[in-house]
Amino acid sequence: MMTRPAPAHPSADSAHRNPGHPGSVRAGQSPVRGGRNPVSGARRTAALLALAAALVSAAGCSPSPMQTEDRAEATVSVTESGLDLDNGALPADARIDDGDLPGVAKLDANLRKAVEAAAADAREDGVDFTVNSGWRSAAYQKGLLDDAVATYGSRTEAARWVASPESSPHVRGKAVDIGPVDASSWLSQHGADYGLCQIYGNEMWHYELRPEAAESGCPAQYSDPTEDPRMRG
Repeated sequence: MMTRPAPAHPSADSAHRNPGHPGSVRAGQSPVRGGRNPVSGARRTAALLALAAALVSAAGCSPSPMQTEDRAEATVSVTESGLDLDNGALPADARIDDGDLPGVAKLDANLRKAVEAAAADAREDGVDFTVNSGWRSAAYQKGLLDDAVATYGSRTEAARWVASPESSPHVRGKAVDIGPVDASSWLSQHGADYGLCQIYGNEMWHYELRPEAAESGCPAQYSDPTEDPRMRG
């Protein structure tokens, strides 16, 4: 959800990517789209190990194989090296016409067509679009949220940048994060002509389809996702 005052980015939800957002690429790591994370791998690993130890100690037992297996199925890590394309991660040069990538192919068909049309016209202005993030599996979205909580220190602050799997429009294929900055800037000026609207003031990369915008303009933006009624409950 890939700006404005953001903790060390912009991005993507949203950067690419968008440096500084949970899930953003770090030196020596394969590029993964769909989130950002300035915390180093070493610090993240240490934090997770400490948390695991605390949970095991509190429970008074070691996690069973079944518990471990359930956790693996529920969350896709966004900090491991490599790209989990099947769950929606995208390479750094992904384009809207890369139909072999699930993160692009599983976007809502009308949203995808709108982005394709905008990208073609932007190209005539010398601006190239990349898709930083599109469709994401619920498991991948949960991984992004867990990553954001670790980065920002609380679920409340993380919610300003990453939605839950239940509320994220990315999981439904209804949102796309566009980069680089000149592309999202182009869309901020011309996106309404294609029904593409920036939804959140702090995520200049995050666009959703609002077909009526071509005639009436895009609706007022929320400052961040916590103001969006869809993100509540």
